[in-house]
Amino acid sequence: MGTVKSTIRLFKNKYLIVLTAFAILMLFIDHNDIFQQLERRKQLNELLASKAFYEKKIEQTKKNLSDLQHNAAALEKYAREKYYLKKDNEDLFIVPSTSGEQKNNGANNN
Repeated sequence: MGTVKSTIRLFKNKYLIVLTAFAILMLFIDHNDIFQQLERRKQLNELLASKAFYEKKIEQTKKNLSDLQHNAAALEKYAREKYYLKKDNEDLFIVPSTSGEQKNNGANNN
């Protein structure tokens, strides 16, 4: 009987009721509830990983650009590989690759 009275008295405590209502509101009902916060933290981690990946790619591209600007042999190699350029007195034979990329490109040309 004593536990029932203490339980009733506990639920009549207005501070506990307000605190419980506030906690429920903030954790589950609010626009920025706990589930949204967890989802946003997950998205933030994914974006930070993506940022690190792209920063690495930017550094690599800057290095390649610097190499192309200051090294004529690298520029010639890049032009031959990327744009299939050739000198006037030579013949160029393009041998198709057997990688999946070439197979997919060939299938799309039908």
